[in-house]
Amino acid sequence: MRRYRYEIDNVRAHLRSLGVVIGLQVLVILALWFGWSQAPKHLTVHVPPDLRSGATQAINEVPPANVYAFAFYIFQQLNRWPDDGARDYGKAIFRVSPYLTPRNRADLIAEMELKGRQGELAYRVRGLQEIPGHGYEERRVDLLSPGVWVVWLDLELSESVKGMTVKKTAIRYPLRVVRHAVDPEANPWGLALDGFTAEGPRRLKASELAEEDHPKG
Repeated sequence: MRRYRYEIDNVRAHLRSLGVVIGLQVLVILALWFGWSQAPKHLTVHVPPDLRSGATQAINEVPPANVYAFAFYIFQQLNRWPDDGARDYGKAIFRVSPYLTPRNRADLIAEMELKGRQGELAYRVRGLQEIPGHGYEERRVDLLSPGVWVVWLDLELSESVKGMTVKKTAIRYPLRVVRHAVDPEANPWGLALDGFTAEGPRRLKASELAEEDHPKG
């Protein structure tokens, strides 16, 4: 009789231990579920363009090549007026507005309104393209502080009015780029143009075009 009682006690103890194990598993599952539910729905990873030697990249780190590519693409789109600057400039600002800081967007709108009043936009066609031999190099991107860069773009500006070329010149644009990850749906880059640096754009000299001079020179 005593042996049966011991067996019953052993079974009960085993059931209690199983209950403890199941309870711990439930807690682990709940903790894992909570961690998964708090994980970001979207994750942007900037991958360097040259992976021949491999790369170790932090999630929030943006390679200089990606900053340069962003600045060039958005700035080129902003300055693409295919038919009539009076209409196209405003459309371009609206189209790339998620990639502009509020301050820069306000400055561009003010510039557009001023140029419109002065008659500098009507029937004007504009385009920008990269000057051969003046493409991306690491020296063309300066990190000013965490999340703030200056990108030096050497571009050829072409403008025409009613089919007549009125401007065709090489210009160096010092663009300020900042981290701006406020709307991943509208701006997956997590970057924004913040206007020009203090020195502003300037024409390139013939010697600079021939020698491919340092962009800050």
